[in-house]
Amino acid sequence: MARTPTVELAPGVWRLPLLGDWVNGFAFRDSDGQVTLLDMGLERHGPKVLAALRSIGSGPTDVTRLLLTHAHADHAGGAALVARETGHGFGVHEDDAAYARDGEVPPGDPSSRVGRVLRRFGAQPGFDAVPVAEELTDEMVIPVGGGLRVVHTPGHSPGHCSFLHEESGVLVTGDAIFNVLRPRWPVKAFCTDFAMTKRTAHRLGELDYEVAAFTHGPEIRDGAREAVRRFLSRSAGR
Repeated sequence: MARTPTVELAPGVWRLPLLGDWVNGFAFRDSDGQVTLLDMGLERHGPKVLAALRSIGSGPTDVTRLLLTHAHADHAGGAALVARETGHGFGVHEDDAAYARDGEVPPGDPSSRVGRVLRRFGAQPGFDAVPVAEELTDEMVIPVGGGLRVVHTPGHSPGHCSFLHEESGVLVTGDAIFNVLRPRWPVKAFCTDFAMTKRTAHRLGELDYEVAAFTHGPEIRDGAREAVRRFLSRSAGR
């Protein structure tokens, strides 16, 4: 389990272990020193994101872009603090933008008993409202270190996105796939549409990358694309 503030995935790309390897954010630094931060963990992790930023020799004034994979409390919880400290709003997919702005979590999967309870009573914890500066769309290429491609993989939430950093070959899966002990699906009850999650995650097997990085679990460096494709193939129809 990671105990360092950052784990380098490629030159200029870091994983930020915010709760061991269990909850991760990411940082991308351009050659001119501009930094992009992706996912801020739980509410208590905002200061940890800033500490990780300092550990790579950068500070809040170097941050020029903030992004979220989706509007869940374990990804957007620390976002309000980081937004205040850096002076920037967040980029989030257009289908999750309203949830982020309101600090609300999208409804749970109605095919799951727990999901139905969460949908009926709103039991998933919310988070402080997030300032949204940009609404992202599928296949949009964000000018981050040679290009950060938005890959819309809805299901876990309506606007859930994975991100491919094309120059370094690092794929951030978001919650489309976990790597907790082994590659696995996210918890069904916490998805808005679990069946859709499984369908859209197959896009990740079609991309080219060298490192698969996860918002839950450590990265895969060796044979990353093959490992993801094996998981997707093995899990098809389950």
